[in-house]
Parts: sequence; structure tokens; C-alpha cells
Amino acid sequence: MTENRILSVGSVFPEFKKQAVVSIEKGKEFYEISSDTHRHNDQWMVMFWWPKDFTFVCPTEIAEFNKNYDEFRDRDAVLIGASTDSEFVHAAWRRDHEDLRELRFPMLADTSKSLAEELGILQAEEKVAYRATYIVDPQGIIRWVSLNDLNVGRNVAEVLRVLDALQTDELCPCNWQKGEETIEA
Repeated sequence: MTENRILSVGSVFPEFKKQAVVSIEKGKEFYEISSDTHRHNDQWMVMFWWPKDFTFVCPTEIAEFNKNYDEFRDRDAVLIGASTDSEFVHAAWRRDHEDLRELRFPMLADTSKSLAEELGILQAEEKVAYRATYIVDPQGIIRWVSLNDLNVGRNVAEVLRVLDALQTDELCPCNWQKGEETIEA
């Protein structure tokens, strides 16, 4: 098994320009998104990756991120979902799966696998992305990374909790929740 060198906390998130699916309306399905989108608007970015479209665990995560879309928006965070499938496969999956038809965030298509490879999140045998989640600050610096095995879904509430903690720019104790006291050093 090959060891990945995962781009981690403190690193600059790689620049990218990729096609994404933003709608299932004919003629409006695709849009190009880039790393500049959140930086120019002084926003945080949360990018989460899944291994493959038309699978079983992935739509549960995607639907849960979508249910929490307003929570991310209220925190000035751009939410982007991503996999190494093509934009055409993303569009077909969105049309096919009831829980994905009304997504409010883009599904990035990293068909060249260049971004996943640069992040170090490609699974060695199948060359699909692990379930990786990145929180990136408005300056483009990675502030949090979570990486799950292919079989285990992530916890969207935990992503929001960590985003809240990072945005305080203070010391946050274990299990800290938004609204609780931070630590005075």
C-alpha cells in the first residue's frame, strides 16, 4: 500500500479551476468554479470529498450537508462537494437520486484527479478520493482536515462545530459548542 502525503493544516489549499454541477435544469447544469471564489469574497470554504457517485454512503452525507447548507452560509462559508467523477456523472446522479435533486451547493468534478492527488487523498488501488473534509480560511490556508475510510460516513455537525471554533480565533476546549465560554490564556 502506498503512503499518501495528505496536505494538512497550515498548508495553502491548492489553486483549482474545475467544472461543477450546480443544477439539474437543462442548459444550466454546469458552471466553472475556482479556488478564487471564496478568497475574493473573504469567505471560508468547506470542501468535502466522496469516493464515487451512484453508491450508498455518499448520498447520505451529501444530503446531510445540503440540509445544513444555511448553517454553512450563515457562517460565511462556501460549501463545495467533490469527487473524481465527471460532471456528466454528477448530473445523472442528481437527476436519478431524489435526495440530490435540490442540492444548493456545487458538485465539483475532478475528472483529471489532479486536485485529489495534490491534496493526497486518492485511495491507492481504485484511485478514488477518500472521504476527506477540508475547512479553509479566507486567506486560503487549511485550518482543519478530516479523513475517513471509504466505508465510514462523516459527521456534518462536527464539521460545523469545528468551523464555529475556528471562527472564534480563540482557545476552545474539548467538546466546545458555539455560545460556550472559550479559554482565557
